[in-house]
Amino acid sequence: MSIQKIYTATAKATGGRDGRAISSDNVIDLPLSTPKEMGGPGKTGATNPEQLFAAGYAACFDGALNLVARMSKTPITGSTVDAQVSFGKDGDNYGLEVALNVNIPGFTQQQAEELVAKAHQVCPYSRATRGNIDVHLNTTVN
Repeated sequence: MSIQKIYTATAKATGGRDGRAISSDNVIDLPLSTPKEMGGPGKTGATNPEQLFAAGYAACFDGALNLVARMSKTPITGSTVDAQVSFGKDGDNYGLEVALNVNIPGFTQQQAEELVAKAHQVCPYSRATRGNIDVHLNTTVN
């Protein structure tokens, strides 16, 4: 698949999971630390690749959700997406699993689930991970 590029983000990581991640514009400049659960130091004030992926996926999915809602002429106010990215063993390798907990207040459960399903088809992160990792969609309306 080839895309017609609109925007390219650039970031550099040094030192692996216990190094630093810096975006090309220096807006992101974060220390990295392997979580204690994974045998690392879990340094206070540091992040890890799973947290960064969760933040990106949550933001992208909420954007896709609001796009499909506008296209369906049912705009959303106050939606939230809580992405949980789990790291674990996958046979002899390691893998990821994602849970997207989506809340759309003011909608029926059916309406919300339909919008979430549409957003999952549109979101670039969902499209990139489809068939590669398990992504669980959990929808609430309160």
